[in-house]
Amino acid sequence: MLRVDELTFAHPGQAVPYEFSLVAPAGEVTAVSGTSGSGKSTLLDLLAGFLMPISGVIELDHVNLVPMPPEQRPLSLLLQSESLFEHLSAASNIALGLPRHTPKAEGRQKIAAALSEVGLDSVGDQQAGTLSGGQKQRVALARTLLRARPVLLLDEPFSALDDETRVLIRELVRTLTIRHRWHTVLVSHHADDVETLAGRRYVLRDGRLEAA
Repeated sequence: MLRVDELTFAHPGQAVPYEFSLVAPAGEVTAVSGTSGSGKSTLLDLLAGFLMPISGVIELDHVNLVPMPPEQRPLSLLLQSESLFEHLSAASNIALGLPRHTPKAEGRQKIAAALSEVGLDSVGDQQAGTLSGGQKQRVALARTLLRARPVLLLDEPFSALDDETRVLIRELVRTLTIRHRWHTVLVSHHADDVETLAGRRYVLRDGRLEAA
């Protein structure tokens, strides 16, 4: 269980701190919605370790994540922009998710399996810059598979996709979340994303996170 309890944070000059509390079970998408500037990205930055809270708790299976630097936290972050190296092949981008010192043969097998799981068996050798938006998000998800981290943070990941691709990628996120027992936290201002994916829903109002 991912648990955030009375996590507080204030940007410089912010009079009233944000306060976040939520529970995100394994194998389920937990959605956070709110207006622009309400603090959604601040919450993700706190979870990822890019910001340090004033007080409060972030726990995964009773392990406190707050003291951990970002690179040690057991999570992956998927953004609206896929953060791919467009001059590299899809397979090379996915390989960045492999642990260091992975044997080459094992790495090739894992990359092929990840490509297959996201439905991209035939594009491993293609340069990332030539892929469609939906294919790029699938490559980013495949890289997440190789990281094998139990928490997935999604920051408006479908915003740049057309409607048909959006539906397909949402369903893929749901399938992978269930299959790999991820604690998936989705930040989105799109009602369709929240209604379609979320098992639990929270809304940011006046700097406080409340169950919807």
